[in-house]
Amino acid sequence: MDRTADVLIEALPYIRRFYDRQIVIKYGGAAMEEDALIHSVMEDIVLMKYVGMRPIVVHGGGPRISALMDKMGKKAQFVQGLRVTDAETVEIAEMVLAGSINKGIVARINQHGGRAIGLSGKDANLVVAEKQEMHVTNEEGHQISLDLGFVGKIIGINTEPIITLDKAGYIPVIAPNGVGVDGQTYNINADTMAGEIAAALQAEKLIMLTDTRGILRDIGDDASLMPTIHLKELDTLIEAGLIAGGMLPKVEACATALIGGVYKTHIIDGRIPHSLLLEVFTEGGVGTEIVR
Repeated sequence: MDRTADVLIEALPYIRRFYDRQIVIKYGGAAMEEDALIHSVMEDIVLMKYVGMRPIVVHGGGPRISALMDKMGKKAQFVQGLRVTDAETVEIAEMVLAGSINKGIVARINQHGGRAIGLSGKDANLVVAEKQEMHVTNEEGHQISLDLGFVGKIIGINTEPIITLDKAGYIPVIAPNGVGVDGQTYNINADTMAGEIAAALQAEKLIMLTDTRGILRDIGDDASLMPTIHLKELDTLIEAGLIAGGMLPKVEACATALIGGVYKTHIIDGRIPHSLLLEVFTEGGVGTEIVR
């Protein structure tokens, strides 16, 4: 059989299985920065829509926030993968994320034949947040509190605007911020937001695009990829140091989604062209799946 036919036949059961199912995609990393990868992701999202899936995109954009901060003479600081956000930084983040990045993704999806509409967490109170408290252990082994500034902890998701756009045939593209009950804008970690939105929608899948192959047994060895991890194993892997730094919010988002009713979550390598299609439409996949 012709190889093209083989590929289409392999995809058929997945197209059938995920038809009319919501798939939340966390878009970030190199796949947002390199032109060839950007086009690849846009094509994947549009194809998913045309074969009957319902993609919902939550995007990041941390490197571009840091780049603008550098130009303004501000140094970015992070604690356990979360950006320390003062009053000026939260304004910068909103301008970059809900402004240029969000509208740029919408335009590219539309350019590739899709119909996308941009949202931020502030639209229709989509994401209601409060100030996030961070507790860490110091060198003496004592728990101390750190002030991350205007970093938000999500306390409510209004899925109505997402569902309305989705049902109307649009692809929602969501920037990661939120609003407090007092009107204060909060910066939200995009991984965290994707997990919460997937849980609130009880989506079929949550797929996280990253700059790593997935979760590795040996952080320095790509061949040590763990293709499947069960939810109950995560604490042990975190304690062993195999999940740390920027991977922590991603894994915690997957756990939130699974506990909230999402069927499967995936951490995949966004540096691979068409990694979304390879993950959704093939048996092998291209990363680590975390399942209940």
